[in-house]
Amino acid sequence: MSGHAPAPVTTPTAPAPTAVSARPITVLAVDDHAFFRRGLVSFLAEEADIDVVGECGDGEDALNQATRLRPDVVLMDVWMPRITGIDACAGIKNTVPETKIVMLTMSDEEDDLFEALKAGATGYLLKEIAVDELPDAVRAIAEGQSFINPSMANKLIGEFTGLARRGGGTSARKAPVPSLTERETEVLRLVARCLNNKEIADELFISEHTVKNHVRNILEKLQLHSRTEAAVFAVREKLVDG
Repeated sequence: MSGHAPAPVTTPTAPAPTAVSARPITVLAVDDHAFFRRGLVSFLAEEADIDVVGECGDGEDALNQATRLRPDVVLMDVWMPRITGIDACAGIKNTVPETKIVMLTMSDEEDDLFEALKAGATGYLLKEIAVDELPDAVRAIAEGQSFINPSMANKLIGEFTGLARRGGGTSARKAPVPSLTERETEVLRLVARCLNNKEIADELFISEHTVKNHVRNILEKLQLHSRTEAAVFAVREKLVDG
């Protein structure tokens, strides 16, 4: 694994953790290429706050192990034997909804990205990710952030922007949109532009802690579950330029 650092759909780089978690983040590694999988496991095993609790080489085993082990994070390829990674993702979210699933793949196809997100994936990382960026990505994902490689994030936002222009992204809301404060609206616009908390803080001359509070309030008011959904909402409501 080498190349550029990953980016969440709203965060180009994972924030550095402030402290080691009291309980290690449990990870299940799923890839049908044994050499890559073993390298991934060995690298993550060096992190004191990450515990690789299992590994397997196909989608069916991934579903079975995730159901049994209930890991915090599953790192899984899209192209898998027996059951595809996307089908396994949907199955895992159905049986272990609290588990965060990240597709770690060579596929840069838009259809794979969209199907993975529809199946419940929390992130979509290409295998070009720099190896030393992966642990922080796992930590941030475990905390609830959504991560997508920069090139894939651009495709995602571009697609949603196109839907918003055509008026076909979603059905009209039956209830009024909850009101956001002026500052929350500013933060939401920057979230939709793929800025991370630090970049938003620098842009608005406020602290990262304040940004985090604003993002949490935005998600609660809009009844959304992730920064990805917040970005989609911003595009749909035409809060960002298309």
